Amino acid sequence: MDKDSQAVTALLNHALDESGLSQAAFATALRTSASRLSTYRSGRTKPTAQFVLRAGRIAHALHDAREHRIMTAPATATAIREASDDDWAWRMLLQGRDHLRLLLKRRDGSEAAWEAAPGTTLHTGFDTLLAALTAHEFKGAGEPPPDWTKVAPLPEPWIPDHPFLDHAQIIEQTPDHLAQLNIFVPDRDLATA
Repeated sequence: MDKDSQAVTALLNHALDESGLSQAAFATALRTSASRLSTYRSGRTKPTAQFVLRAGRIAHALHDAREHRIMTAPATATAIREASDDDWAWRMLLQGRDHLRLLLKRRDGSEAAWEAAPGTTLHTGFDTLLAALTAHEFKGAGEPPPDWTKVAPLPEPWIPDHPFLDHAQIIEQTPDHLAQLNIFVPDRDLATA
């Protein structure tokens, strides 16, 4: 292997270590397969310069977020997946979204931790809602949303149960950016203190 290829594999290996993720989770974060990442790390296949730079940038942001106990998209998806009930899953979703808001306000590149594509929450509605809320926050901050947030509408409407509102009221009070994805959640239920 030539010196440049060795340097690329060293950069990718360092990025994987710095990310704190497994190879499979880091591959997901970078929107590639674990087997493809493995071929890049071994030098059998040469990644683009853009891929190597993105891997390093995202890994560094994930590391910093972990050090400061700030939720990332992968961490938020994991927290939702591991939630003991739907109420806790909603809390984790909104806490993650609030952490993203903080990162976007910093304007120092730390929002790259949310460019990392998350694994599944094991619930299509939460997967789509996480993508929608992330895209909405990036757009609101004047930043281009990460590619992983470009999702198709759900095939069937998702209207989570509500303790006070009926379905018609929920639909009426849902923000357009969610309704377009066939997700119906009252705007006030997305607000946090």
